[in-house]
Formats: sequence, structure tokens, C-alpha cells
Amino acid sequence: MDAGLKRELEAKVHAGERLTREDGIALYESDDLAWLGGLAHEVRTRKNGDVVHFNVNRHLNMTNVCTASCAYCSFQRKPGEKDAYTMRIEEAVRLAKAMENDSLTELHIVNGLHPNLPWRYYPRSLSELKKALPHVSLKAFTATEIHHFETISGLSASEILDELIEAGLESLTGGGAEIFDWEVRQHIVDHATHWEDWSRIHRLAHEKGLKTPCTMLYGHIEEPRHRVDHVLRLRELQDETGGFQVFIPLRYQHDFVDMQDGKVRNKLQARTTMATGAEALKTFAVSRLLFDNVPHVKCFWVMHGLQTTQLALQHGADDMDGSVVEYKITHDADNYGTPNKLTREDLLDLIRDAGFRPVERNTRYEAIREYPGPDPERRESPQAMRV
Repeated sequence: MDAGLKRELEAKVHAGERLTREDGIALYESDDLAWLGGLAHEVRTRKNGDVVHFNVNRHLNMTNVCTASCAYCSFQRKPGEKDAYTMRIEEAVRLAKAMENDSLTELHIVNGLHPNLPWRYYPRSLSELKKALPHVSLKAFTATEIHHFETISGLSASEILDELIEAGLESLTGGGAEIFDWEVRQHIVDHATHWEDWSRIHRLAHEKGLKTPCTMLYGHIEEPRHRVDHVLRLRELQDETGGFQVFIPLRYQHDFVDMQDGKVRNKLQARTTMATGAEALKTFAVSRLLFDNVPHVKCFWVMHGLQTTQLALQHGADDMDGSVVEYKITHDADNYGTPNKLTREDLLDLIRDAGFRPVERNTRYEAIREYPGPDPERRESPQAMRV
């Protein structure tokens, strides 16, 4: 990067000025990861101090049957496939109750787009889950699922959200975003929910008082300019609604598990390589620098591995996804050793080991409990990178 441009970008960040599309592309073109990380760390520290947020959550996928065959997805199954499944509501409640231990605060629910389940299955499932777990927040359904519910119910998204909120919904999930630019999206997505409907549904959710996450699936066939475009669309919507709590870059995964049944459902992996750790850290840093109006950036450790997650906390991220036990939608595809479960104590150790102070939060990012940070009396105890 030209030294003059570097100084100009530094000055903008130090002054808290909004970065442009051209700035974002220039940042991705820089190969100085330490410099990018330092700038992003300055911004995350300005917004969140030395805190890393986490929550105690579990994931529940009530069906993997899906009408779509998105190019990147290994989760979906077609009706009649051997390992296709759909839970009865009673079964979902029983499974959720079994997850209740260890002061669970959030249940994260995402499903396939089932061709035959009636619309009433979904609000009833939330209602029964809320009865069984009254103190657990229900974060459920992507905008893609809400759009699907419009199709199968004949109701509007506004009416659907009203019913789901009455049944116990506290937040949508951020999925279904992938990459919004049609140049890429037409090759990776096999459903009808694109930027216009995705943004419409989150806008409605925000108008109804819900706070939601937003995501970006990166590291496949997109280019940095597509990532910049994606973030800027979300930034503009956030200017309008203020309803996004957190941005979550999701690392695209190859599939070395499901192909063992003879079917390679991931149609991209033959022509892609997964993002390296350095590319992941750059994505976190540039996203934090561009997305000036969202308070939090989360690293989903299941998709990034524990070491990259700890480093991401020094490159703009201030939140780790919680103590997931089972996550069916992605796999530990590249053998970097991500466990299936992290306990509260595991998360506390990881956050302190990265040099930060852990704060347990709820779905709305309200602090539930603050914990001590690294012990300053121990010479070997890491401390947060100074700005």
C-alpha cells in the first residue's frame, strides 16, 4: 500500500471518520496484517474496552429436510434420504430440556426449508419450547425461513413475526445472508431470498423491537470487493434501523464428512480453497473498520478454530459464540481440532489466555455476570494488546 494512503486511512480511523467503499478495498489489498489488526483493535477497544462477551447457548436444528440445494451447504437433505430427519415438537422439547443444565441462557434454532411441514408447526414449537424453558431466550429462524413461511402460510412477514414474537421469539438469527452481490450469489444460493427480501424482513423485525445479528459467509468464490459491498449494504440498513447488535463473519467450510456416504453436497469445494487463518483475521479487521455503526463483531469459534478465534479478538472481534454442544450445519472440515463443546470454564480460560476480561451476556447483549481478567501479577499471564 502507498505510504500516503496508509497515513490517510490511519488518520480517518484515529478520527473516527467513516470509511468508504474504496477504503475498504484498499484495506483488503494491504498485506500488513499487524497494521490492520492494530487499527481494528483500536476501534474494538474504543467500543468495548478490554471485554470479550460470550453466552451459554445450544443449537437446535429441528429438521434438515430442505427444498434448496445451495452450492456451499452440506446440511440439507431431500425427503426420503437415509439421514433426513424431522423432529416432532415433543421430541424437540425433550432434546432442549436435556440441554438446560449449566445455566443455559439461549437456544439457537435454524432449520431446512421443509416442503411439507405446516406453518403452525413453527409458532407452536416456539411456544412449547418457551413453556419448557421459560428463562431461555429463543433466537430462531433466518430471514430465508421467514420468507419460506410467507409462501407456505399465505401470511405477510409482519403477521408471521407478530405470531412468532407472541410465541416467544426474541431474535432472528443472521443466516441466509451469504454474499449479497448477485455476481456471486447466483452461483451459491438455491432459494428465493436475496438482498431485497432479507433486508425487508430484518427491517420489519427491527421495527417490532427485535435486535438481530447479521452475517457474511466468506472464503469461497467471492472477492474482497464483494465482502466490502456486503458490509456496506448492512451498514446502510443499520443507519436506517439501528437493529443489528452484532456482525458475524462465517468462514466457508469444505465437506470431508458427508462425502463419506458417497454424496458430495458441497458443490463449491472442487474449485475453492478455504480461507487461511491470515485471511480470516484480515476479514475480521476490515469488517470492524468498515462497520462503524454496529457495536459488536463475533467470532464463531466452531468455524474458525480456537487459536484463530483468540487471534481474532486482537483483530476487531469482541464476542465469542457460546458453549455450543452440537452444530450440524458445519463440520470440523479441515482437521484444526475444534471441539464439539466448550464449557463456561473453557470459554473463560480462552478469553483470559487471549488477554481479555470475560463478560457473560444474554441474547440482547446485556451483561449477566462479569469475571476477572488475566492475573496481572503473573508474568506469563497475557494482557490485551495496548492501543
